[in-house]
Amino acid sequence: MKIFGNPIRPSIRRKAERQKRKFARKFDYDSEARYPMRVDPAPIAGAPAGLRAIVSGSTEEVLSDAQGVLIGTIRMGFGHYRIGLAMASAAASMGLHPYWFDLLSFKDTPGARIIEHLEKLYSFGSRLSQKSMLFNKFYWEKLTAEGFKKLDYNAMDRKMCELMAPIYGGIDPEIPVIGTHVWPSLAAIHAGMRRVINAIPDNWPLGLHLAEGALHTVQTPSAYMGYRTLKNMDRPGITLHPIPGQAIRMVGHVVDHEMVVHLEDDCARRIKRIEQKHPRRFLISVGGAGAQAEIIHGIIKRLAPGIREGRAALWINCGDHKHVLEDVRRSLAKIGLEFNEHTEWGDTAAYAQAVLTGEAQGTHLFFHTNIFEAVYATNLLLRATDCLVTKPSELAFYPVPKLHIQRVGGHEAWGAIRSAEVGDGTIECETVDQALQAVDLFLDDDDLPRMFNENIIKQKQIGTYNGAYNTVELACAGR
Repeated sequence: MKIFGNPIRPSIRRKAERQKRKFARKFDYDSEARYPMRVDPAPIAGAPAGLRAIVSGSTEEVLSDAQGVLIGTIRMGFGHYRIGLAMASAAASMGLHPYWFDLLSFKDTPGARIIEHLEKLYSFGSRLSQKSMLFNKFYWEKLTAEGFKKLDYNAMDRKMCELMAPIYGGIDPEIPVIGTHVWPSLAAIHAGMRRVINAIPDNWPLGLHLAEGALHTVQTPSAYMGYRTLKNMDRPGITLHPIPGQAIRMVGHVVDHEMVVHLEDDCARRIKRIEQKHPRRFLISVGGAGAQAEIIHGIIKRLAPGIREGRAALWINCGDHKHVLEDVRRSLAKIGLEFNEHTEWGDTAAYAQAVLTGEAQGTHLFFHTNIFEAVYATNLLLRATDCLVTKPSELAFYPVPKLHIQRVGGHEAWGAIRSAEVGDGTIECETVDQALQAVDLFLDDDDLPRMFNENIIKQKQIGTYNGAYNTVELACAGR
């Protein structure tokens, strides 16, 4: 086995084969199995125009659509869903037919069961890293920043993803596939799909994210250099063969069409709210693992006086995490802060539309058991917020003023660095005290919010936020 011409050690090849056999036995893999599917309407009302979902069904016809673009995704946190939403939005705006292809929706397949098993482990590690400094320092940071970096890790995944390939059995191999996680990309390649884009997340090059046979897209120049050279993806002192230039492109930040096209108007409204002393709007978006409770509680407590005085408004998207919703309720009750809850999608969408041009006040919690709704609620609220409070995940690349709280995994650190250098967000606030200091600056002063909005407008002018459009164009090139 080689990865871009770089030999993988025999011991790693044997380990990869053993893992594949183990998963095949554990999750009842059958190489002859075929998985019927059907095409459903969009997962939720208000999703990107024209979006349809491919789900497990009873039709054995091959899906073929000359204008179709397949968005291959999984849940591994929320970031890969968010990238998929942006790709679907861009594709729809370009007159194409985006198909949402979540491998986890094929729940009875070995591939989906493998993903679910590994996602639970990843989420558990993410949450534990926020509760145990020792676990975070000596294991989680090293795994996510250095362990995932090695080509050895990618070799393991390449073999494992052979077990996911049958899920693509009902798809025309000529339909372009945009994989928003490496597993859908690798599975598509193993399945014989001929037009595969591997849309790489984050800003820290990791061997984990490689899918040889696909065209790789990255969001930043530094990520391009890191992946092009495969720097530090083997043992110390070894210089690897680089990725060929034709196998990688730098496309820019991957952002929803609706945000990019309305960017100037949204920034103008934020600046106007600054000048007219409107309540400063804070949106806390809880990640897919449901971590960072301590920082969230600290921010609620710090903002409470401003909310009561009408100087601040607070929105908290709890995602699909019931335990987060309950923790936040208890925190609000403890300090005597009233709040409204939005748990029905129609209510959430209506509220997001109302505050886009209207007034906002008080505290609002958002919770949806449907993962699509849980992720997309943040997207709808982003345009109306003055400050997004987030770990430096995929949201670090979005054109909205951001307060970056502590990362969950070492691989996220460079997302905050990118945002701070572009000028649309803070540096990473690694402690509660640092985060609260930044909250005070956003609430009481105008210089940071104004600067971030002005920089966002400048970055749009040079195409920084065009990554989704550029990726879709690459996927459909030569059709």
